[in-house]
Amino acid sequence: MSHFKAIIFDKDGTLFDFSATWESFASTYLTGLTKGDVELAVSIGDAIGFDYRKGVFSPDSMVIASTGAEVAQVVQPFVPQYSHRELELRMNVAAANAPQAEAAPLVPLLTELRDRGLKLAVATNDAEAPARAHLDQAGVTGFFDFIAGYDSGFGGKPAPGQLLGFASAFDLNPADCVMVGDSTHDLRAGRAAGMKTVGVLTGLAEAVELSPMSDVVLPTIAELPAWLDQIS
Repeated sequence: MSHFKAIIFDKDGTLFDFSATWESFASTYLTGLTKGDVELAVSIGDAIGFDYRKGVFSPDSMVIASTGAEVAQVVQPFVPQYSHRELELRMNVAAANAPQAEAAPLVPLLTELRDRGLKLAVATNDAEAPARAHLDQAGVTGFFDFIAGYDSGFGGKPAPGQLLGFASAFDLNPADCVMVGDSTHDLRAGRAAGMKTVGVLTGLAEAVELSPMSDVVLPTIAELPAWLDQIS
């Protein structure tokens, strides 16, 4: 057994495959938001790093690591009929219903990690309500001791507030915790909190981007148990 006592997961791109989940959602959402105005949808997509015509996010899209409030701030000038807050709420409600593609079979993986005595948490730049909806959809909410979104009172990543809030809530030494994520925002938060960091390749970032801030880069979260055994 490793000496670690807890694992904190990012959600999008980590627990759930980013492209498989969000690219079809983004196309559908922008079509509805713009009422089928293709040129407007293309313009909004360009602003947030999404190719509306091809239906793909760019690797440097702001959506990958930004909060819903930050995305809404960029989108709102294109749809001035909505206030920033109205748009943020609409986005969160729509996102909560987006079908999620698991990056690895979650129930067996989380069961194994809990059986090892590890506490588990989710720290996401999504809002807490849609985050919980996605975890509910996958049937895994009960595996987590702590779930924080950007609006849960701890701030968003790359600041370490969510991670340190979790550690404080359970009297954990951050050095005994692992932060797992698919973006540099996740890993910067982990490093700032004094935790071990694990990068995964189920988002849009490549290993070369994640390696400088990771103790290890894994293909998916499915490889976590083997990594824990290796460093035990």
